[in-house]
Amino acid sequence: MAADFTYTAQSGKEALAAAGGVDLDDADRAIINSLQGGFPVVDRPYAEVGQQLGLSEGEVLLRLDRLLVDGVLSRFGPLYHAEKMGGELTLAAMQVRLDNFADVADQVNAHEEVAHNYERDDDYNMWFVVATDQPGRIGEVLHEIETETGLPVHNMPKIEEFFVGLRFEV
Repeated sequence: MAADFTYTAQSGKEALAAAGGVDLDDADRAIINSLQGGFPVVDRPYAEVGQQLGLSEGEVLLRLDRLLVDGVLSRFGPLYHAEKMGGELTLAAMQVRLDNFADVADQVNAHEEVAHNYERDDDYNMWFVVATDQPGRIGEVLHEIETETGLPVHNMPKIEEFFVGLRFEV
């Protein structure tokens, strides 16, 4: 049995550039690429991942931690279906001055409900997903972000769901 796990990064090259040119070796790449396809739901999942990749459980954990600390991965964890669990999900966008982008991203990302925050080459240049565990919380989170940043947030709630199966091979 495997659970869907996700990580957030731009692309392999963009993530490395954002992380200051961190070098990934074959083991790092194998971990990133393999965990996008599922995560073992067993007593010791990292030991099983390690066994599949020829690594120890400890090495898998240390490498994942380093990838997060270095900024290659911005998130590693389960992907939940918010609506099926009684919550909500929305896509949001903001217009952020480039000279203030990193500070605003830090403010937005400080909200535990925020995932998949990324920069786009557009007037609305910051896009992020907000997932909550309670109905009505989306509006509260977006209002908090507007208040903290002083910038309006454009809310784009889902009308129809599609499964894309996005993967970032590194």
